[in-house]
Amino acid sequence: MQVLENLKIKEKLYTEKLENGLTVMIIPKKGVQKKFIIWGTHYGSNDNKFIVPGEKEEIEVPKGVAHFLEHKMFEQENGRNSLDVLTDLGVNANAYTTNNHTAYLYECTDRFYEALDEFMDYVQHPYFTDQNVEKEKGIIGQEIMMYDDYPEWKVYLNALEAMYHKNSVKIDITGTIETISKIDKDILYKCYNTFYNPGNMCLVVCGDFEPEKIIEEIKKRLIDKKSEGEIKRIYEQEEESIVKEKVEAKMEVSIPLYTIGIKCKTVDKKEKVRNHIAIEILLNMLIGESSELYQELYNQGEVLSMPTLEYEFTDDYAHILITGSSRNPDNLYEQFKNKVRKIKEEGINKQDFERIKKMIYGEYVKEYNDVGDIARMFLSDFMKGINSFDYIEEMKSIDTEYAKIVLDDNFKEEKMVLSVVK
Repeated sequence: MQVLENLKIKEKLYTEKLENGLTVMIIPKKGVQKKFIIWGTHYGSNDNKFIVPGEKEEIEVPKGVAHFLEHKMFEQENGRNSLDVLTDLGVNANAYTTNNHTAYLYECTDRFYEALDEFMDYVQHPYFTDQNVEKEKGIIGQEIMMYDDYPEWKVYLNALEAMYHKNSVKIDITGTIETISKIDKDILYKCYNTFYNPGNMCLVVCGDFEPEKIIEEIKKRLIDKKSEGEIKRIYEQEEESIVKEKVEAKMEVSIPLYTIGIKCKTVDKKEKVRNHIAIEILLNMLIGESSELYQELYNQGEVLSMPTLEYEFTDDYAHILITGSSRNPDNLYEQFKNKVRKIKEEGINKQDFERIKKMIYGEYVKEYNDVGDIARMFLSDFMKGINSFDYIEEMKSIDTEYAKIVLDDNFKEEKMVLSVVK
């Protein structure tokens, strides 16, 4: 077991890679009542083309399989639904799928080990039949149609479609009615056996645990399954250009919704954390709550609340998303572009930069207050090849000179799009 301590925030990370290839991460929180566990596989909605370890032939599966698989994992051969079993134990269980990983989790204050029995059993024992797969198609089909009616989801997806030509990130994680119709039990078993392999998975635990004890409890509940080697993932070659700059849709909204998207270049593993921090600082300087632009728009009555600012990235894509509501999205978009031009020409104000940098550092530290936030963060970063402590450690290395390079590399007008729902 390896131990990594961050003295700045007084936290320790215990990591062990088990003989079967599974990575286990433990962040102890002495005296905290709540316990949280999350088990993830490096398999998301973008992993539609791959080569199984030991084979040579490329496999392509329908869009939406990772999410479909997540839904089906709770159903067991004995007729029970593991989500119901966990709920009956008094624990709060859930699961989710992203573009690059799928995760199963629960949190509780009592009966942790009883819940662990069911949790580790269902994740390791899939049960798919022709009948239960067909039934699930109807359920997920309703979910897809439901999301189609959400203006907030529409404005987001339209921005991705305006940015990307081929990358699967432009397609809803759930897939489409057409793509899920092609899913059968053989496809689900093929993807499960390929990606739900110990060497492709990580389990994170956070709470009042003795690391050695919880590791032993996890080992006792693991089935005999060996790591099978590297999965070769095949992604479409994406063009650098955007598809189109603007897309509009009409839906039932009282105030227009907008998403400004910026297609970014992917960066080397060693620069992922520093690049991410710099972009967060720049976004807050440009249109964050204390920025000149936001204050002007707010005073003019064009916006009523601060937009959400996001930088999303994996190994095969990276983009910035600025989402909110505005009475005049086109004007907001032009003013944002003008603000980017101005900072590029005049340089980054060091006083503003340091102030925002301290604020973001404080937000990073606050994430260590909740066991659920900690565990989800460590899993998500692990799937990107990052140790979450690096965000704390690298903060001091981000200066205005580095931020200017990141600004020039990522905030390019020819890579910007505007999605509007009126």
